[in-house]
Amino acid sequence: MSDKTNEEILRTLKEMLKWLKFSGVKEVRTVMSNTLETEQKRLIFHLSDGNRGIIEIGKLANVGSSTVARYWEAWYRLGLMEPIAVRGGVRYKKSFELEDFGFDIPQSKPSSAESREIAENEVSEEKGETQ
Repeated sequence: MSDKTNEEILRTLKEMLKWLKFSGVKEVRTVMSNTLETEQKRLIFHLSDGNRGIIEIGKLANVGSSTVARYWEAWYRLGLMEPIAVRGGVRYKKSFELEDFGFDIPQSKPSSAESREIAENEVSEEKGETQ
């Protein structure tokens, strides 16, 4: 094929992709809204960037790694996640960004042990400042 033909095919495919994405936005938002109905689920989804594993995400979201794995599998079946091969097996990466569909990005909350440590450090700092 000539370069001109290839360019025309590429231009047509890009145009088709643009309209396909546009036509699916409402459906994707509905699926995300029904599936990611809690702040905790939205946080786990947001943290699923393909770089973090289930243990790290579980700690950041204060859930067990089995919960993260269960969500990943369910979200994959809905088309919200993509599998990524890693050295230890497979992890999942979100297919969409929450903010692209009008969802707020939840903040991770420290675990109760981390909260105690933060509070103890703040008390220690206050005592140090008053002396």
